[in-house]
Amino acid sequence: MVRDDRWDRALQLLGGLHYLALRDGIDPWGDPAAAVTEHADWLRGFVAEHGIQTNEVQRSWMLLPCFLEIVRRTGTEILDLIEIGPSAGLNLVWDRYRYRYENGGWGKADAALELSGEERRPVPGSLWGFVPWVRRRRGIDLSPLDLTRDEDTLLLKAFVWADQQHRLERLNRAVETLRTNPPVLERGDAAERLPELLAERQPGALTIVVQTAVTGYLGERAERIVGALEDAARQFPLAFVWTARPAPDVHDYWGLWVRIWPEGEPFLIEHAGFHGQWLEWLGEDE
Repeated sequence: MVRDDRWDRALQLLGGLHYLALRDGIDPWGDPAAAVTEHADWLRGFVAEHGIQTNEVQRSWMLLPCFLEIVRRTGTEILDLIEIGPSAGLNLVWDRYRYRYENGGWGKADAALELSGEERRPVPGSLWGFVPWVRRRRGIDLSPLDLTRDEDTLLLKAFVWADQQHRLERLNRAVETLRTNPPVLERGDAAERLPELLAERQPGALTIVVQTAVTGYLGERAERIVGALEDAARQFPLAFVWTARPAPDVHDYWGLWVRIWPEGEPFLIEHAGFHGQWLEWLGEDE
């Protein structure tokens, strides 16, 4: 995947304008050119200092069935989670949200955030009876955000499109949920740090490693990550959930892939929109 730096710079500039709107109450959208001119020096610093930061919590809605399918297949009741590229870690606390699907719901009724979406082929209701306990939550990111800090929360909000108020409201509820007990997020290169986290595994739980939306940034490091997983899987059971193309010629939606070691082969469990706004279940029916 080839990144276009000009597109990234444009997104950073828009994020900077939104940051000013959220922090200072200005309206940069009526005349963006004038706003850029007026705040040019500040915006240059913002673009130089802050890379694009996104953490779409709606993706938890497409991830939950994958996790529950792993629980069903393995018979596990306790999970340890490791996310590659978690940003602020909102999808590491997926079990604290409420979910709605065509064949039922999952999660606590009093959760601060409820997630739903479009099911193009519904998830079987039999999965909702599995309620695992998440024992540990850890993430590895080059620039993790600490949402217990207001300035980091503001930065994450700034990279949500300013006219998508529903996403901002969803983000606010997710932040509220995460702040009750934040996951452990480490700054570092996942290809280097993942083997160490896997080596620190404690018995009594199934470790699930997950990544979404970071494949295009990993380059050759992706092979090192897969190698680390395969090495660790020789020592203890392990599961991996990741997003990738469902087929070589498909570019407009994701495939969600799962592999469960020691004996399992990779299998495609879902198709899904890039933000988790829809899914098509490919696994077993009722």
